[in-house]
Amino acid sequence: MSPPVERIPQAEAMATRRPRPRSMDPIELGFNPRPPVPWLGPLLLLSTGIRALLAILFGAYLDKRELQNSLPGDVIQEPGTDGELWLDYVADLGDGFNSTYSVAYLLAQPELELDGQTLPRGQVLVMGGDQVYPTASAPDYEDRCKGPYTAAMPCPPSAAPQPTLYAVPGNHDWYDGLTAFLRLFARQRDASLGGWRTKQSRSYFAVKLPADWWLLALDEQFGAYVDDPQLNYFEAAAREFGPDDKIILAVPEPSWVKAALEKNSEGYDAVDYFIRTIIAPTGARVRLMLSGDLHHYARYSGVDRELVTCGGGGAYLYPTHELPDEITVPPPDTLSRRSSQSRPYHLTAAYPDKPTSRRLGWGVFGRLPTRNAGFATLIGGLQTLLMLSMAGIATQQRNETGLRLFSIPLVTMLVVTLLGAAFFAKPPTAVGKRSLRHWFLGGGHGLAQIALAALGTWLWLMTPFPDWPWPFSLLIALAVYGPLAGLVGSQLVALYLLIAGRFGVNINELYAGQGIDDVKSFLRLHIAADGALTVYPVAVDRICREWRPNPTAPDERPWLEPAQSLVYRAADKPFVLR
Repeated sequence: MSPPVERIPQAEAMATRRPRPRSMDPIELGFNPRPPVPWLGPLLLLSTGIRALLAILFGAYLDKRELQNSLPGDVIQEPGTDGELWLDYVADLGDGFNSTYSVAYLLAQPELELDGQTLPRGQVLVMGGDQVYPTASAPDYEDRCKGPYTAAMPCPPSAAPQPTLYAVPGNHDWYDGLTAFLRLFARQRDASLGGWRTKQSRSYFAVKLPADWWLLALDEQFGAYVDDPQLNYFEAAAREFGPDDKIILAVPEPSWVKAALEKNSEGYDAVDYFIRTIIAPTGARVRLMLSGDLHHYARYSGVDRELVTCGGGGAYLYPTHELPDEITVPPPDTLSRRSSQSRPYHLTAAYPDKPTSRRLGWGVFGRLPTRNAGFATLIGGLQTLLMLSMAGIATQQRNETGLRLFSIPLVTMLVVTLLGAAFFAKPPTAVGKRSLRHWFLGGGHGLAQIALAALGTWLWLMTPFPDWPWPFSLLIALAVYGPLAGLVGSQLVALYLLIAGRFGVNINELYAGQGIDDVKSFLRLHIAADGALTVYPVAVDRICREWRPNPTAPDERPWLEPAQSLVYRAADKPFVLR
């Protein structure tokens, strides 16, 4: 068992605490509030794709989970107060400052009023994965995770025990091999993040909660497998399980629904193996499974447990209207010979609801070019090169020299456009197999871009610019035609994404390109002394985008207060597991 955590003396804490900021200046805050990630930015797409590919290809050779076997592996205890415990769950949080801090600000409040009930702040905070975007690094963790949460609760509350913090690594946390994640969440020296104290020493953990409840968190490393040191750790913890014990299992991704969405029957195998070999033999039961990764709230209910996805901690909204109303877990077509009994689960609640989710997809026309200026610039550049290649052939004398001069770049641009559109429909790093619909829709999108370039060429030839000397004609094309083509071309991409989304293609890009930072969610859980677990899903329809410093407030109050209303409500009716 882990030894009890000692509180830092108030005088010592005051001596080491930094002054409260008087402005939003990063020098005073100690971090740089970052804007939302432009997910369709060309350089970001390239760098993230390369990092993801390298992590997938070489992750098994650089697996730090094997090395963690040398770190302490104790079971942690969270006894709560008088046999009760309040616990908060948030995931997918390290994106733009406004969305991340809006959620952090609510989590740090001493209590929340929800439908006439007072919900005290969680004595435990669980971060369920992807604590930073787009890739893991020390500066990104500082600016997108640690900084906002420190600003929300700068020091431990004076009138209550210090809350503790646990974190589950997601795929974005793994892009640097888990190095920055372990330094922030599993270090033994200066083990705190703002007013929360970190206790875990590995990327996975087992926590004994009151009333025979347990919190177990898995590290699957891109869903590959559960390593032997991790299995050994949980086998040792499971010796304390009894037949009356109930398990809350936190995993990096909702493989129960992704197996259905991605037609990947093996996606749930690692989790099922863990439940079947570690938990089931003890007689304990998994009553609640929690995950982020998909940036929305969704709950599937079955006779044995609730399956909850809650990834609304700060990242762009992911739609809910594509979620199946019924799933079978484990998938009946899995190749695993010893899988658990398959059971049906039905979609009980989703936030946003499906009509709202579908309606938000239409915002891609306005948000795509404004949120991803680099992407619109790339489309404009490709359209300009295509137009100049076509116009060059049309304006040159039909002699052999002229044809050689312009046909080579034209053919090159046509091939690049078609292949780029086809691979955009299903990137090499995406999960699942490429099917005919990806080639058909991607190729159709490429042909539409070529048709737009042909239309632009026809309009260009109607102007006097093609007859100007070459340097001046090129400058006009870059300065005038390029921006216009980029705007029109990005609208064509938006139309493609809207149509492709109807066929289950590029759903992620349809919403990632918009970067919708409203519609956030988190969970507040309560374990009562009689063993009843009540889950309160909380929704934030609109985040705050204006903040004002509060330099004269008490030390434990947030550094920044909302300058506009920050309204929250129930995302789903509270549900109870007894």
